[in-house]
Amino acid sequence: MLDKLRAIEDKFLYIQDQLSDPTVISDNKKWSNLNKEYKGMTEVVNVYREYAKVMSNLDEAKEMLSDPEMKEMAQDEIKSLNPQKTELEERLKILLIPKDPEDTKDVIFEIRAGTGGDEAAIFSGDLYRMYMKYFDTQKFKHEVITINEGSSGGYKEIVLEVTGDEVYGTLKFESGAHRVQRVPKTESAGRLHTSAATVAVIPKLELEDVNIRKDEIRVDTYRSSGAGGQHVNKTESAVRLTHIPTGTVAESQDGRSQHKNKDIAMGRLIQEIQDKRRKEHADGLAADRKSQVGSGDRSEKIRTYNYPQNRVTDHRLDGDNKNHSLQTVIDGDLSGVIEALKLLESTEKMKASIEE
Repeated sequence: MLDKLRAIEDKFLYIQDQLSDPTVISDNKKWSNLNKEYKGMTEVVNVYREYAKVMSNLDEAKEMLSDPEMKEMAQDEIKSLNPQKTELEERLKILLIPKDPEDTKDVIFEIRAGTGGDEAAIFSGDLYRMYMKYFDTQKFKHEVITINEGSSGGYKEIVLEVTGDEVYGTLKFESGAHRVQRVPKTESAGRLHTSAATVAVIPKLELEDVNIRKDEIRVDTYRSSGAGGQHVNKTESAVRLTHIPTGTVAESQDGRSQHKNKDIAMGRLIQEIQDKRRKEHADGLAADRKSQVGSGDRSEKIRTYNYPQNRVTDHRLDGDNKNHSLQTVIDGDLSGVIEALKLLESTEKMKASIEE
């Protein structure tokens, strides 16, 4: 483990030098990618340095044991340092679990009303406001690509671009079906209804991330249809992309320009190809070694927002982590839920590495 940590620190220092290199600074994309990698390594390097300091102090204390006058003080020092050493070792084990390379990516974030008619659209609006508050706490920037409002409030769909540090790694757990149980504002008889909305979190991958060549992709444009503003049906702003070797197709008419739609469609195409490859890989593994966290399956019910009981239940978690205060969550404090899901993912990855 120590050799691996030293190698990480060496790379960290190398990237640190690169970030001050004028040739790197002049290349915005390269500097941005290096800066994200640098920030992603900062925690493990800091913990490693703290661990190295504790180990150095332990060695010095052990050397003092041979001195009768210093022996008692050395024993106290060792007694104090050993728990710190154990705690730091456990933190390092978790930090050294291989991260998903997509975790550092920015995302296309989609919320769509599901079953439940007007109430589903209103619930989508509630989710949108919840996420806006959470994005602010995380210092994530967001840009609305398209909004399709519901007839009684809320949104039938809303598509955002979200940027920042570790955006996909934080938000990927939100992909899936979100269910709400409450008496809708549109319900005159006061009956409890169950409605749903789906959330999709699509990492903004580059072609080189999944080993796809540009000449393998056919680009078709066509006129947008449906809600979306004055641009609809006037220009061929919608884009359809086809990956010729696999026949995979992705399209977008969400954006207000052909350029934006091409970006969105490319993200969807790359993600779909990536998902197919993951599925092929996962099919070759034992079922009990597959992680269900952050799978991105929109049909999977991941969370229930129960208003009468003021409770949010995440169905992927167990025990005390399963239920959370609805008011806290709906006000944008998702930290408890997301941290529990991150811990679950890390635990499952650690189990998988042990089994291998």
